[in-house]
Amino acid sequence: MRKNPTPGSIALISSLLVSFIVLLALQIIRLGILESLIVVTVSAVASFIVFYLLLTRFIYRKIKLIYKTIHSQKIHKYSLPPKNRLNDDPIGEVQEEVINWAKDNMAEIEQLKKQENFRREFLGNVSHELKTPIFNIQGYLHTLLDGAMEDAVVNEKFIAKASKNADRLAELVEDLTIISHLESGELKLKIERFDIHALTKEVFESLELKARMRKISLGFKEDCNKPFIVKADRARIHQVLTNLIVNAIKYGRERGSVQAGFYDMDKLLLVEISDDGEGIEDRHLPRLFERFYRIDRSRSREAGGSGLGLAIVKHIIEAHGQVINVRSDVGVGTTFGFTLTQG
Repeated sequence: MRKNPTPGSIALISSLLVSFIVLLALQIIRLGILESLIVVTVSAVASFIVFYLLLTRFIYRKIKLIYKTIHSQKIHKYSLPPKNRLNDDPIGEVQEEVINWAKDNMAEIEQLKKQENFRREFLGNVSHELKTPIFNIQGYLHTLLDGAMEDAVVNEKFIAKASKNADRLAELVEDLTIISHLESGELKLKIERFDIHALTKEVFESLELKARMRKISLGFKEDCNKPFIVKADRARIHQVLTNLIVNAIKYGRERGSVQAGFYDMDKLLLVEISDDGEGIEDRHLPRLFERFYRIDRSRSREAGGSGLGLAIVKHIIEAHGQVINVRSDVGVGTTFGFTLTQG
């Protein structure tokens, strides 16, 4: 790769050209050899100094200013300030800096575009999810105020439906608050040792009525009905288990089963919640943990929920420095698995 000219090389070439011109002039006026050599040498040195000073003062300083400006734009707030000195190839270095700067800016612009699309989609989803229960509540209340209040049967039915939509609205706002706290780091984890088998059994008991309505049995997989000690935030893992088990009950097969499994992975414990429902197509699996992502919007809305349950689960597990995944076979069932540190 050809190096870019430096101020010194430009000044040297310029001074040689001047010396050559002076030499030609001296030949024309037929000056002696010694006198010609002295004049050429003096003119070469003088022209070199003049050209070098001019280049350094007017061009080199401008290049250094560009260099420092680019660096000031790229500098991170915690990094050291840029050096005030360029190397021997300032033009090449600035050229490289400009190219890298352009690449960085393009990458940043692409990232900002993705964030903008995500923000637009998120706001659209939030407004849609909020609008549905609000409109429903408005409809029921206006109908009651327009005369249905006098009909005892309609009265009780509409109030019950308005109450159900109000609960859904409150759940959505609560879930949005939780996600906001998790993403901002405001929600601190309280790590403690506890038996996750006992915690899962506690969640099973709290959801027994919901499972009985769909005739679904709740239990543990083979060799998993015993204590397993982990170190984590018990309250947050309770929330994770609740969300996953509720999800399994909603979308599991009626008269089916939901089972929990625990598997020793040396320093980690793998926790799995499985159902024997319809399963999920592979194309949906990568997006399951996105906020408001629904495989079947109409069916999901009928089953209830804010559409944020799995997103909350993912945030909580990642806050523990662990991972969560999902595997599913259509017609067989779905299994969500996450890891925790063993105690």
